[in-house]
Amino acid sequence: MINNSSTRPFAVVTGASSGIGHELAKQFAQNGFDLLVTSTGASIDEAAQDFTALGAQVQTVQADLSTYDGVELLYDQIRKTGRPVDAIAINAGVGVGGEFVKTNLQEELNVIELNVASTVHLAKRVVKDMVDRGQGKILFTSSIASQMPGPFQAVYYASKAFIHSFSEAIRNELKDTGVTVTALMPGPTDTNFFHRAGLDDTKVGEAKKDDPAKVAKQGFEAWMAGDDGVLAESLMTKVQGAVSKVLPDTMTAEMNRKLNEPGSGK
Repeated sequence: MINNSSTRPFAVVTGASSGIGHELAKQFAQNGFDLLVTSTGASIDEAAQDFTALGAQVQTVQADLSTYDGVELLYDQIRKTGRPVDAIAINAGVGVGGEFVKTNLQEELNVIELNVASTVHLAKRVVKDMVDRGQGKILFTSSIASQMPGPFQAVYYASKAFIHSFSEAIRNELKDTGVTVTALMPGPTDTNFFHRAGLDDTKVGEAKKDDPAKVAKQGFEAWMAGDDGVLAESLMTKVQGAVSKVLPDTMTAEMNRKLNEPGSGK
């Protein structure tokens, strides 16, 4: 449980039970932060033991951030700590793979609710508090997918394009407030994302992926430096980012079709 008299900086990480979010929370713990961490299920309590072992005071919140009430519950718990948020990683997200004509509508609406709506909602609550205080650091987990169209992950790619545009826009708005905004743009990373999205039988699902610990470390360092964004982790991801800026969308769409198409794996 968080001690509101602690003088250590305080960070919030969403989607912290596994993957990049878990590794971001570990970065904070290793660098002297106390934490409030959240995910949908009880696995967040087990994950919190890793952060406590690194010296952090940790509070966990189980909340479904794909719902309005879930975001309000999280923000209420943040306020109840009585501590100002020095940094927040708005990281929670999901994807859905497959042909748009065949994929489940409710699952794709859930992608929009979690990746887009909850990001705006939580940012709306936390940013005002940071601006009123004149300091704070925000990290949005975007993706290399934000830079290009993604056939067979159409809604997911579009959701990350929203996050990237949103982060750049409010970064500009907040440039004289003492609050910084950073977008983390990982490429394919070794997490449970691809299995949950139904992409196991695709080329991207079977390909070698980046180390989430290295992605999180690069993201954390860029975030603490106040950079506007970082392409992490591997050289291949950085090359993809550079290529996406010079090739037309029709070509990058075709490239991603080959990676994401169901059954395209070996």
